[in-house]
Amino acid sequence: MKQKICQTKDTKWGTFPQVRPGKEQVIAKITSLLAVQIWYWFFRIVSFQQQFFYLSAIASTHIMNRSATTAIVQELMRDFAECTGLDPLDPHPRRYLWTDAFAVCNYLGLYQTTGNTVFYDLALRLADQVHNILGQHRPDDLRTGWISGLSFAEGELHPTLGGLRIGKPLPERDIHAAFNEQQEWDRDGQYYHYLTKWMHALNRLSRVTTHREYRSWAIELARTAHARFTYLPQAGGKKRMYWKMSIDLTRPLVSSMGQHDPVDGLVTYYELQLAAGGDTGEPNQIVLVEEISDMAGIGRGLQLATDDPLGTGGLLCDAARIIRIMSGGGPQNMELLENLLVSALAGWNHSDEMVRWISWHGTVLRSVSLVSLSVLQEWKKCRNGSGKTRTGLIAQVPFMIW
Repeated sequence: MKQKICQTKDTKWGTFPQVRPGKEQVIAKITSLLAVQIWYWFFRIVSFQQQFFYLSAIASTHIMNRSATTAIVQELMRDFAECTGLDPLDPHPRRYLWTDAFAVCNYLGLYQTTGNTVFYDLALRLADQVHNILGQHRPDDLRTGWISGLSFAEGELHPTLGGLRIGKPLPERDIHAAFNEQQEWDRDGQYYHYLTKWMHALNRLSRVTTHREYRSWAIELARTAHARFTYLPQAGGKKRMYWKMSIDLTRPLVSSMGQHDPVDGLVTYYELQLAAGGDTGEPNQIVLVEEISDMAGIGRGLQLATDDPLGTGGLLCDAARIIRIMSGGGPQNMELLENLLVSALAGWNHSDEMVRWISWHGTVLRSVSLVSLSVLQEWKKCRNGSGKTRTGLIAQVPFMIW
């Protein structure tokens, strides 16, 4: 039976105390959190096709024998391509933005590990499918063409300008229909946190292929998503974000704000800024200056800790990305990095569910936990002022992150 994805919500804000543990305590208690995120999602999956990705994310760690691991990942990702209609090509491919973003990173990781250009081609073909399917209106929609409203030819040049659909099985809720929380999980629309995952995947494509158009599309997507998902409340106060928007980004479908959307957006914008600077030879060039300023303001003062294992693992993923940004010459935002890790620790301390997952799947989690341990070790070295060691263990992080 299909299970509902667990998402963090506004109601969880402010339920955790502010703690300032020592670095050793952080390292000792968060070593399994990234593993929890991967394993937990595998069992909370919404479709059979996504199971291939999560198994491959687990298998893609360097904890097991490298040759055996690579063989497992290759088999799983070939199965993923077949069952989703990527290869061999199905007349009606099944695309889902969140899963596909991670799958692109997996294919690129396999290409870099094996040198097999089949995986390189699969990554490019998957990106093309996502743009041409999720960047356009649904087959059961009266509207046709690109979501952005561009002509077919212009849309090919700017496929992310109108955002990208989630890929849910049901059409979005009609403007006059009553809200049904249970049914909303299966309805289409646009999620900000899915869009940021695709921005990351496009940036990864640009780095591996050296084709700058992927990065340009990521930046266009960032600007569009930011403009449509952020808003100033009529009652006053600082900017906020919608959690889910309509396919054409003209109205909110779920008005509450995702707990981690602001920090996820900020880290992604930093990532794109650093990458764009590499294109121009100016490492500190800011291409999303207003968006970065906005997102920093939206996220300022928000509680990040959560008792949701998925959310806590996401904090560690963002921490890993911050380390990479810092080591690559980007903003040296130690305060944000420390906040992410301290919040992850608070989530650990207040999550009975997380403890149960670790207990049930201890063997796998103890192995994969070394990945998150590497993140925390890097943080400790940064805190101790050993700048030259910041990138020492980045290669151990699974394909899914980089």
